[in-house]
Amino acid sequence: MKTLMISACLLGVSCRYDGAAKPVDECMRLAEEAFLVPFCPEQLGGLPTPRPAAGIRGGDGADVLAGRAGVFRIEDGADVTRAFVRGAEEALRIAETVGADGFVLKGGSPSCGWGRVRGVCAALAAARGYEIREYA
Repeated sequence: MKTLMISACLLGVSCRYDGAAKPVDECMRLAEEAFLVPFCPEQLGGLPTPRPAAGIRGGDGADVLAGRAGVFRIEDGADVTRAFVRGAEEALRIAETVGADGFVLKGGSPSCGWGRVRGVCAALAAARGYEIREYA
């Protein structure tokens, strides 16, 4: 059986920046075929729930990891880059510990996005060779 790291909000955990969840039925059914390890990189990085919305400035998640871009709160411009990087590193540490085969991530997130938004955690997982699936 595969082991998948999964954005906790996709399983109904209220951990998004706005304190909500984004449960996806298809993600819930993944438990029938894989061992799921729910996580929230923003919480792992020390950010509270709820928390002010944030976005990447100056590039994407890979640029943040390389120090060429940052993550900033939208409401006041406060720099939260360190928390996002720390959360991504903790998520990857967990993935390595449990022998994860891949990541199932929440699209549009500055942490987990993989499509139009390339988040920090997603970029680190990809750089380490993990397969990534994204759900909106």
